[in-house]
Amino acid sequence: MISAGGIRSALAMMVAGGLLSTAPQNAGAQSVAIASKTPGKVHLLPATLETTQWGWFNNAQAPVLRIDSGDTVVLETMMHSHNQVVPGKTIEEIKKLRTDHPGRGPHTVTGPIYVNGAEPGDVLKVRLNRIVPRAYATNFNVPGMFGQFPQEYQDGQVKYVYLDLDKMVTEFLPGVYIPLKPFPGTLGVARKEPGQYSTVPPGEFAGNMDIRDLTAGTTLHVPVHVPGALLWTGDSHAAQGNGEVNLTAVETAYKEFNITVEVVKGRPLDFPRIETPKSWITMGFDQDLNKAWDQTKAQTTKFLAEQRNVSADQAAKLMPTVSDCRVSQVVNVKKGIHCLNPKNVRDKEDMERPAKETSKYYVTHAKDADLNKAMNDASREEDRAAGCLCPRQRGDGLPCGCGVRH
Repeated sequence: MISAGGIRSALAMMVAGGLLSTAPQNAGAQSVAIASKTPGKVHLLPATLETTQWGWFNNAQAPVLRIDSGDTVVLETMMHSHNQVVPGKTIEEIKKLRTDHPGRGPHTVTGPIYVNGAEPGDVLKVRLNRIVPRAYATNFNVPGMFGQFPQEYQDGQVKYVYLDLDKMVTEFLPGVYIPLKPFPGTLGVARKEPGQYSTVPPGEFAGNMDIRDLTAGTTLHVPVHVPGALLWTGDSHAAQGNGEVNLTAVETAYKEFNITVEVVKGRPLDFPRIETPKSWITMGFDQDLNKAWDQTKAQTTKFLAEQRNVSADQAAKLMPTVSDCRVSQVVNVKKGIHCLNPKNVRDKEDMERPAKETSKYYVTHAKDADLNKAMNDASREEDRAAGCLCPRQRGDGLPCGCGVRH
């Protein structure tokens, strides 16, 4: 048996001997761990006040870590507002954190990470290897300020929940279980524009995409806009429904967010894409959901034309028959839509879009030429205000999700 003192002595000897280097207390330091079976180096990046920012992206921010292409980073994240939104915090206190800091997003982001060799025009490939959340999470909407219907839900609310990581569920209400599917709400690189920007809107730099399919085992491909790319992550989610209508997901922080980062040269992208084991995900963002849809269609048509070596017109005709398109979120200033496109050209995605209740789904349905109005109407009809397509069996999916008809 090794005593606590013996463990401390052993660790001290390992550090002295160079087997494990731990970060000094400054933001420019880094830590490299032994991982002989992992290609590249493995860096350990704890979430501290020195290694995180609250609510801002700035491409002049000094990096907290420098890595090479092919290296792995095992990092932590914090809860919102530099770890201030934790069990016990009231909704009034949460609102004050926003009103006292106008213009700043709520997210705490770990980074930036500078990737040696990454230059504008390259693509950063970020593979998500493993995600381990904390044991608790929160869901809230700020009174009268944010979410899709702030004027209709003036009171605001905050709920804290236990995350059962053995069963991978959380009991949101008595007898109502939500399956956990952790993913980073925010993962992206620095903008090309200088200056300080809120973490809330997503863009060509990725960022606050809130795409629930970006889980462990998937890969983000994002264009690089500044030397070193400058990679951040935060807004850590344990689960989320498509649309994120009430403002927040099941918001948590990560004890481990394990990623491998690679610089890809000679294969430029103009907009982020996500690769899953079976699909390529294309996306679009805009304050107007109709324009977000136009951008998503353009990105999807471009992808299908490249993938299948067909014309843009042929790809546009193909898209409604093979691509599953969903409203990602409607609460990040720029609303998002994403489409899943099959990797295997002989396959098609899940194209089921029932307009009425079925044995599998509870459904609220609205149809309008204006996608903003259709989304609002369908969401209002749904009692839980969490989307439009809801599995009947409790626990089958985070309550509901909105899709887009072609």
